[in-house]
Amino acid sequence: MRTGMCNPQKPGGIRIRARNARDIAAARLRFIDRARQLRIDTCLDTIEEPDGSNIIFRLQPELLHAWTPDFDTLELCGRLHLNSHTSNTDLEKEILLTMLAGPVAFEYPTYPELAASVRIRQNIVNASRRTALSFHTSKIERPLDYWTYSEQTGFTVLPGKPLIEALRKATQPEVSGELYAFSCYRATEYVILLGLAQELASSNPPLLDQLQRQWENRAIMSRQFHDVFTREFGSMSEPLPEKYYVPGDRLWFRNPDPRSADITGYEGSWVIYLGAGLFTNFWDPASPYSIHSKCVEIYHWRNGAYLDADGNMQMDEAAVAEHVCATMRDADKTKEIIERMIKLRDPQDVYADGGCIDASREYPRWVCPDSTDLVLPAE
Repeated sequence: MRTGMCNPQKPGGIRIRARNARDIAAARLRFIDRARQLRIDTCLDTIEEPDGSNIIFRLQPELLHAWTPDFDTLELCGRLHLNSHTSNTDLEKEILLTMLAGPVAFEYPTYPELAASVRIRQNIVNASRRTALSFHTSKIERPLDYWTYSEQTGFTVLPGKPLIEALRKATQPEVSGELYAFSCYRATEYVILLGLAQELASSNPPLLDQLQRQWENRAIMSRQFHDVFTREFGSMSEPLPEKYYVPGDRLWFRNPDPRSADITGYEGSWVIYLGAGLFTNFWDPASPYSIHSKCVEIYHWRNGAYLDADGNMQMDEAAVAEHVCATMRDADKTKEIIERMIKLRDPQDVYADGGCIDASREYPRWVCPDSTDLVLPAE
Protein backbone atom coordinates (compact mmCIF):
# COMPACT_ATOMS: atom_id res chain seq x y z
CA MET A 1 0.00 0.00 0.00
CA ARG A 2 1.22 3.46 -0.92
CA THR A 3 0.19 6.79 0.55
CA GLY A 4 0.26 10.24 -1.03
CA MET A 5 -1.56 13.46 -1.77
CA CYS A 6 -4.44 13.66 -4.22
CA ASN A 7 -3.86 14.07 -7.95
CA PRO A 8 -6.99 15.83 -9.21
CA GLN A 9 -6.30 14.63 -12.76
CA LYS A 10 -7.14 11.06 -11.69
CA PRO A 11 -10.58 11.22 -10.08
CA GLY A 12 -11.51 7.53 -9.97
CA GLY A 13 -11.51 4.85 -7.29
CA ILE A 14 -13.37 4.96 -3.97
CA ARG A 15 -13.70 8.31 -2.24
CA ILE A 16 -14.86 8.69 1.37
CA ARG A 17 -15.86 12.21 2.37
CA ALA A 18 -15.66 12.70 6.11
CA ARG A 19 -16.47 15.52 8.53
CA ASN A 20 -13.07 15.73 10.20
CA ALA A 21 -9.60 14.23 10.43
CA ARG A 22 -10.69 11.72 13.06
CA ASP A 23 -13.36 10.32 10.74
CA ILE A 24 -10.83 10.14 7.90
CA ALA A 25 -8.45 8.17 10.10
CA ALA A 26 -11.23 5.80 11.15
CA ALA A 27 -12.30 5.25 7.54
CA ARG A 28 -8.71 4.56 6.51
CA LEU A 29 -8.23 2.05 9.32
CA ARG A 30 -11.45 0.16 8.64
CA PHE A 31 -11.02 0.04 4.86
CA ILE A 32 -7.41 -1.13 5.04
CA ASP A 33 -8.32 -3.72 7.66
CA ARG A 34 -10.99 -5.18 5.38
CA ALA A 35 -8.64 -5.01 2.39
CA ARG A 36 -6.05 -6.90 4.43
CA GLN A 37 -8.60 -9.61 5.24
CA LEU A 38 -9.32 -9.92 1.52
CA ARG A 39 -5.57 -9.87 0.74
CA ILE A 40 -5.80 -6.83 -1.52
CA ASP A 41 -4.22 -4.26 0.83
CA THR A 42 -0.90 -4.39 -1.03
CA CYS A 43 -2.72 -3.39 -4.26
CA LEU A 44 -3.85 0.01 -2.97
CA ASP A 45 -2.82 3.58 -3.37
CA THR A 46 -4.24 5.59 -0.47
CA ILE A 47 -4.51 9.32 -1.04
CA GLU A 48 -5.65 12.15 1.20
CA GLU A 49 -6.76 15.45 -0.29
CA PRO A 50 -4.84 18.51 0.95
CA ASP A 51 -7.72 19.91 3.00
CA GLY A 52 -8.12 16.61 4.85
CA SER A 53 -11.78 16.24 3.90
CA ASN A 54 -11.43 13.18 1.66
CA ILE A 55 -9.58 9.93 1.48
CA ILE A 56 -9.31 8.11 -1.83
CA PHE A 57 -8.45 4.46 -2.42
CA ARG A 58 -7.33 3.30 -5.87
CA LEU A 59 -5.59 0.43 -7.55
CA GLN A 60 -1.91 1.10 -8.03
CA PRO A 61 -1.38 2.27 -11.65
CA GLU A 62 0.70 -0.71 -12.72
CA LEU A 63 -1.98 -3.11 -11.44
CA LEU A 64 -4.76 -1.03 -12.99
CA HIS A 65 -3.16 -1.45 -16.41
CA ALA A 66 -2.32 -5.12 -15.90
CA TRP A 67 -5.65 -6.24 -14.42
CA THR A 68 -8.10 -3.89 -16.14
CA PRO A 69 -6.46 -2.67 -19.38
CA ASP A 70 -8.49 0.22 -20.84
CA PHE A 71 -10.79 -0.21 -17.80
CA ASP A 72 -11.92 -3.63 -19.07
CA THR A 73 -13.17 -5.43 -15.94
CA LEU A 74 -14.78 -8.37 -17.78
CA GLU A 75 -11.62 -10.50 -17.55
CA LEU A 76 -10.61 -9.53 -14.01
CA CYS A 77 -11.69 -12.80 -12.40
CA GLY A 78 -9.84 -14.82 -14.99
CA ARG A 79 -6.67 -12.80 -14.57
CA LEU A 80 -6.73 -13.13 -10.76
CA HIS A 81 -8.16 -16.67 -10.59
CA LEU A 82 -11.21 -15.52 -8.64
CA ASN A 83 -14.35 -17.64 -8.47
CA SER A 84 -16.96 -15.03 -7.69
CA HIS A 85 -19.76 -17.36 -8.82
CA THR A 86 -19.33 -19.75 -5.89
CA SER A 87 -17.33 -17.70 -3.36
CA ASN A 88 -18.97 -14.69 -1.71
CA THR A 89 -15.51 -13.59 -0.56
CA ASP A 90 -14.25 -13.60 -4.14
CA LEU A 91 -17.39 -11.71 -5.18
CA GLU A 92 -16.68 -9.04 -2.57
CA LYS A 93 -13.09 -8.88 -3.77
CA GLU A 94 -14.20 -8.48 -7.39
CA ILE A 95 -16.63 -5.71 -6.43
CA LEU A 96 -13.99 -3.76 -4.53
CA LEU A 97 -11.28 -4.22 -7.16
CA THR A 98 -13.55 -3.05 -9.98
CA MET A 99 -14.57 -0.03 -7.92
CA LEU A 100 -10.94 0.73 -7.10
CA ALA A 101 -10.20 0.55 -10.84
CA GLY A 102 -13.07 2.84 -11.74
CA PRO A 103 -12.63 5.82 -14.07
CA VAL A 104 -15.23 7.68 -11.99
CA ALA A 105 -15.06 8.00 -8.21
CA PHE A 106 -17.57 6.08 -6.09
CA GLU A 107 -18.29 8.53 -3.27
CA TYR A 108 -19.47 7.67 0.24
CA PRO A 109 -19.91 9.77 3.38
CA THR A 110 -18.62 7.02 5.71
CA TYR A 111 -16.94 3.64 5.64
CA PRO A 112 -20.13 1.89 6.90
CA GLU A 113 -21.98 3.30 3.88
CA LEU A 114 -19.33 1.88 1.55
CA ALA A 115 -19.52 -1.50 3.28
CA ALA A 116 -23.33 -1.48 2.98
CA SER A 117 -23.06 -0.63 -0.72
CA VAL A 118 -20.77 -3.61 -1.32
CA ARG A 119 -23.15 -5.93 0.57
CA ILE A 120 -26.11 -4.65 -1.47
CA ARG A 121 -24.22 -5.40 -4.67
CA GLN A 122 -23.52 -8.91 -3.38
CA ASN A 123 -27.21 -9.31 -2.53
CA ILE A 124 -28.26 -8.14 -6.00
CA VAL A 125 -25.87 -10.55 -7.72
CA ASN A 126 -26.92 -13.48 -5.55
CA ALA A 127 -30.62 -12.71 -6.01
CA SER A 128 -30.13 -12.32 -9.77
CA ARG A 129 -28.52 -15.74 -10.03
CA ARG A 130 -31.56 -17.31 -8.34
CA THR A 131 -34.06 -15.41 -10.47
CA ALA A 132 -35.90 -17.26 -13.25
CA LEU A 133 -38.86 -15.67 -15.00
CA SER A 134 -41.17 -15.98 -17.98
CA PHE A 135 -40.49 -13.14 -20.40
CA HIS A 136 -43.52 -11.09 -21.38
CA THR A 137 -43.84 -7.44 -22.36
CA SER A 138 -47.50 -7.03 -21.37
CA LYS A 139 -48.71 -10.04 -19.36
CA ILE A 140 -48.62 -9.46 -15.60
CA GLU A 141 -48.68 -12.03 -12.80
CA ARG A 142 -47.39 -12.54 -9.27
CA PRO A 143 -48.00 -15.08 -6.47
CA LEU A 144 -51.61 -14.43 -5.44
CA ASP A 145 -50.97 -15.34 -1.81
CA TYR A 146 -48.52 -12.42 -1.49
CA TRP A 147 -49.48 -9.85 -4.13
CA THR A 148 -52.48 -7.98 -5.49
CA TYR A 149 -52.82 -5.68 -8.49
CA SER A 150 -54.64 -2.57 -9.58
CA GLU A 151 -53.92 -0.16 -12.43
CA GLN A 152 -53.66 2.71 -9.94
CA THR A 153 -51.12 1.14 -7.57
CA GLY A 154 -49.41 -1.57 -9.60
CA PHE A 155 -48.52 -4.81 -7.83
CA THR A 156 -48.68 -4.29 -4.06
CA VAL A 157 -47.88 -6.64 -1.20
CA LEU A 158 -50.80 -7.97 0.81
CA PRO A 159 -50.94 -6.64 4.39
CA GLY A 160 -48.90 -8.77 6.76
CA LYS A 161 -46.82 -10.36 4.01
CA PRO A 162 -43.10 -9.47 4.38
CA LEU A 163 -41.71 -7.61 1.37
CA ILE A 164 -38.50 -9.65 1.24
CA GLU A 165 -40.38 -12.94 1.13
CA ALA A 166 -42.86 -11.52 -1.41
CA LEU A 167 -40.02 -10.50 -3.73
CA ARG A 168 -38.34 -13.88 -3.41
CA LYS A 169 -41.59 -15.72 -4.15
CA ALA A 170 -42.18 -13.58 -7.24
CA THR A 171 -38.71 -14.09 -8.71
CA GLN A 172 -37.20 -17.32 -7.38
CA PRO A 173 -38.76 -20.62 -8.47
CA GLU A 174 -36.83 -22.43 -5.74
CA VAL A 175 -39.11 -20.57 -3.30
CA SER A 176 -42.41 -20.49 -5.20
CA GLY A 177 -42.15 -23.44 -7.57
CA GLU A 178 -43.48 -21.19 -10.35
CA LEU A 179 -42.26 -18.94 -13.17
CA TYR A 180 -44.01 -15.56 -13.27
CA ALA A 181 -44.24 -13.19 -16.24
CA PHE A 182 -42.01 -10.10 -16.17
CA SER A 183 -40.46 -7.59 -18.52
CA CYS A 184 -36.67 -7.33 -18.24
CA TYR A 185 -36.93 -3.81 -16.79
CA ARG A 186 -39.35 -4.80 -14.02
CA ALA A 187 -37.23 -7.86 -13.27
CA THR A 188 -34.18 -5.69 -12.59
CA GLU A 189 -36.28 -3.49 -10.29
CA TYR A 190 -37.30 -6.51 -8.20
CA VAL A 191 -33.78 -7.87 -7.73
CA ILE A 192 -32.46 -4.39 -6.84
CA LEU A 193 -35.32 -3.88 -4.38
CA LEU A 194 -34.66 -7.30 -2.85
CA GLY A 195 -30.95 -6.58 -2.47
CA LEU A 196 -31.72 -3.26 -0.79
CA ALA A 197 -34.37 -4.72 1.51
CA GLN A 198 -32.06 -7.52 2.66
CA GLU A 199 -29.42 -4.96 3.67
CA LEU A 200 -31.97 -2.69 5.37
CA ALA A 201 -33.11 -5.60 7.53
CA SER A 202 -29.80 -5.39 9.40
CA SER A 203 -28.50 -1.86 8.82
CA ASN A 204 -31.65 0.29 8.83
CA PRO A 205 -34.83 -1.55 9.95
CA PRO A 206 -36.92 1.66 10.19
CA LEU A 207 -36.30 2.33 6.49
CA LEU A 208 -37.27 -1.26 5.69
CA ASP A 209 -40.52 -0.67 7.60
CA GLN A 210 -41.15 2.40 5.42
CA LEU A 211 -40.42 0.33 2.33
CA GLN A 212 -42.86 -2.33 3.51
CA ARG A 213 -45.62 0.26 3.98
CA GLN A 214 -44.82 1.80 0.61
CA TRP A 215 -45.28 -1.51 -1.21
CA GLU A 216 -48.45 -2.29 0.69
CA ASN A 217 -49.92 0.95 -0.71
CA ARG A 218 -48.28 1.65 -4.07
CA ALA A 219 -45.42 0.20 -6.08
CA ILE A 220 -42.61 2.50 -7.21
CA MET A 221 -41.82 1.74 -10.83
CA SER A 222 -40.01 2.83 -13.97
CA ARG A 223 -38.52 6.34 -13.94
CA GLN A 224 -39.58 6.95 -10.36
CA PHE A 225 -37.83 3.75 -9.29
CA HIS A 226 -34.64 4.96 -10.99
CA ASP A 227 -34.86 8.35 -9.25
CA VAL A 228 -35.72 7.04 -5.78
CA PHE A 229 -33.50 3.98 -5.49
CA THR A 230 -30.49 4.35 -7.78
CA ARG A 231 -27.72 6.72 -8.72
CA GLU A 232 -26.35 6.82 -12.23
CA PHE A 233 -22.71 7.22 -13.21
CA GLY A 234 -21.48 7.96 -16.68
CA SER A 235 -23.34 10.05 -19.28
CA MET A 236 -23.52 10.59 -23.03
CA SER A 237 -21.15 13.54 -22.64
CA GLU A 238 -18.78 11.55 -20.37
CA PRO A 239 -19.42 7.89 -21.21
CA LEU A 240 -18.00 4.99 -19.26
CA PRO A 241 -15.58 2.67 -21.07
CA GLU A 242 -17.46 0.03 -23.07
CA LYS A 243 -16.16 -2.87 -20.98
CA TYR A 244 -16.19 -1.32 -17.51
CA TYR A 245 -18.68 -3.03 -15.18
CA VAL A 246 -18.98 -3.61 -11.42
CA PRO A 247 -20.90 -6.66 -10.14
CA GLY A 248 -24.38 -5.50 -9.15
CA ASP A 249 -24.57 -2.74 -11.79
CA ARG A 250 -27.84 -2.33 -13.65
CA LEU A 251 -27.34 -1.42 -17.28
CA TRP A 252 -29.03 -1.25 -20.65
CA PHE A 253 -28.01 -2.74 -23.98
CA ARG A 254 -29.65 -0.71 -26.73
CA ASN A 255 -31.10 -2.25 -29.87
CA PRO A 256 -29.49 -0.17 -32.65
CA ASP A 257 -31.89 -1.45 -35.33
CA PRO A 258 -34.82 0.99 -35.69
CA ARG A 259 -37.27 -1.50 -37.22
CA SER A 260 -37.06 -4.19 -34.54
CA ALA A 261 -36.63 -1.58 -31.79
CA ASP A 262 -40.18 -0.47 -32.58
CA ILE A 263 -41.49 -3.72 -31.04
CA THR A 264 -42.51 -3.26 -27.40
CA GLY A 265 -39.91 -4.88 -25.15
CA TYR A 266 -37.22 -5.00 -27.84
CA GLU A 267 -36.04 -1.39 -27.63
CA GLY A 268 -33.12 -2.82 -25.71
CA SER A 269 -32.36 -5.14 -22.81
CA TRP A 270 -31.98 -4.31 -19.11
CA VAL A 271 -29.62 -6.61 -17.21
CA ILE A 272 -27.61 -6.93 -14.03
CA TYR A 273 -23.86 -7.51 -14.25
CA LEU A 274 -23.11 -10.72 -12.33
CA GLY A 275 -19.33 -10.42 -12.41
CA ALA A 276 -16.77 -12.68 -14.10
CA GLY A 277 -17.80 -11.33 -17.51
CA LEU A 278 -21.43 -12.50 -17.24
CA PHE A 279 -24.80 -10.72 -17.41
CA THR A 280 -28.22 -11.91 -16.29
CA ASN A 281 -30.44 -14.09 -18.43
CA PHE A 282 -33.60 -14.15 -16.33
CA TRP A 283 -35.36 -16.38 -18.88
CA ASP A 284 -32.64 -19.05 -18.77
CA PRO A 285 -30.48 -18.41 -15.69
CA ALA A 286 -28.34 -21.49 -16.33
CA SER A 287 -27.07 -19.71 -19.46
CA PRO A 288 -26.05 -16.17 -18.47
CA TYR A 289 -24.88 -13.89 -21.25
CA SER A 290 -21.34 -12.89 -22.05
CA ILE A 291 -21.01 -9.47 -23.63
CA HIS A 292 -20.46 -11.22 -26.96
CA SER A 293 -23.51 -13.49 -26.78
CA LYS A 294 -25.70 -10.59 -25.61
CA CYS A 295 -24.57 -8.36 -28.45
CA VAL A 296 -25.04 -11.08 -31.06
CA GLU A 297 -28.56 -11.81 -29.81
CA ILE A 298 -29.59 -8.14 -29.88
CA TYR A 299 -28.06 -7.76 -33.35
CA HIS A 300 -30.24 -10.59 -34.66
CA TRP A 301 -33.48 -9.12 -33.33
CA ARG A 302 -33.62 -7.47 -36.75
CA ASN A 303 -33.85 -10.95 -38.27
CA GLY A 304 -36.71 -11.99 -36.00
CA ALA A 305 -38.94 -8.96 -36.56
CA TYR A 306 -42.04 -9.54 -38.69
CA LEU A 307 -45.54 -8.17 -39.35
CA ASP A 308 -48.40 -10.34 -38.09
CA ALA A 309 -51.77 -10.74 -39.83
CA ASP A 310 -53.05 -7.59 -38.15
CA GLY A 311 -50.12 -5.53 -39.36
CA ASN A 312 -48.42 -5.38 -35.94
CA MET A 313 -44.69 -5.88 -35.48
CA GLN A 314 -43.81 -9.07 -33.58
CA MET A 315 -40.64 -10.96 -32.69
CA ASP A 316 -39.91 -14.53 -33.76
CA GLU A 317 -37.63 -15.72 -30.96
CA ALA A 318 -36.98 -19.06 -32.68
CA ALA A 319 -35.68 -17.27 -35.76
CA VAL A 320 -33.43 -15.12 -33.57
CA ALA A 321 -32.04 -18.24 -31.86
CA GLU A 322 -31.28 -19.86 -35.23
CA HIS A 323 -29.40 -16.79 -36.45
CA VAL A 324 -27.47 -16.55 -33.16
CA CYS A 325 -26.38 -20.20 -33.35
CA ALA A 326 -25.28 -19.81 -36.96
CA THR A 327 -23.30 -16.67 -36.17
CA MET A 328 -21.56 -18.15 -33.13
CA ARG A 329 -20.31 -21.03 -35.31
CA ASP A 330 -18.75 -18.54 -37.74
CA ALA A 331 -15.75 -16.79 -36.17
CA ASP A 332 -15.48 -14.14 -38.88
CA LYS A 333 -19.18 -13.25 -38.73
CA THR A 334 -19.07 -13.13 -34.93
CA LYS A 335 -16.10 -10.77 -35.04
CA GLU A 336 -17.88 -8.53 -37.56
CA ILE A 337 -21.00 -8.25 -35.39
CA ILE A 338 -19.04 -7.72 -32.17
CA GLU A 339 -17.12 -4.86 -33.75
CA ARG A 340 -20.41 -3.35 -34.89
CA MET A 341 -22.13 -3.71 -31.51
CA ILE A 342 -19.51 -3.17 -28.78
CA LYS A 343 -19.33 0.57 -29.06
CA LEU A 344 -21.22 3.48 -27.54
CA ARG A 345 -24.87 3.73 -28.53
CA ASP A 346 -26.34 6.65 -30.46
CA PRO A 347 -28.31 9.32 -28.58
CA GLN A 348 -32.03 8.80 -27.97
CA ASP A 349 -34.13 8.70 -31.17
CA VAL A 350 -30.97 8.50 -33.31
CA TYR A 351 -30.17 5.34 -35.29
CA ALA A 352 -26.88 5.83 -37.11
CA ASP A 353 -23.50 4.20 -36.51
CA GLY A 354 -23.78 3.61 -32.76
CA GLY A 355 -23.56 0.23 -31.08
CA CYS A 356 -25.51 -1.26 -28.19
CA ILE A 357 -23.39 -0.15 -25.20
CA ASP A 358 -24.93 2.49 -22.95
CA ALA A 359 -22.90 5.37 -21.57
CA SER A 360 -23.93 4.85 -17.95
CA ARG A 361 -24.57 2.28 -15.22
CA GLU A 362 -26.78 2.38 -12.11
CA TYR A 363 -26.34 1.22 -8.53
CA PRO A 364 -28.33 1.71 -5.28
CA ARG A 365 -28.33 4.80 -3.11
CA TRP A 366 -26.94 5.14 0.42
CA VAL A 367 -28.93 3.37 3.13
CA CYS A 368 -27.31 3.82 6.57
CA PRO A 369 -29.40 5.70 9.18
CA ASP A 370 -27.09 8.72 9.53
CA SER A 371 -26.34 9.17 5.83
CA THR A 372 -29.08 7.67 3.67
CA ASP A 373 -30.18 9.65 0.63
CA LEU A 374 -32.94 7.19 -0.24
CA VAL A 375 -36.14 9.19 0.26
CA LEU A 376 -39.48 7.51 -0.36
CA PRO A 377 -42.31 9.61 -1.80
CA ALA A 378 -44.84 11.05 0.62
CA GLU A 379 -47.67 8.62 1.26
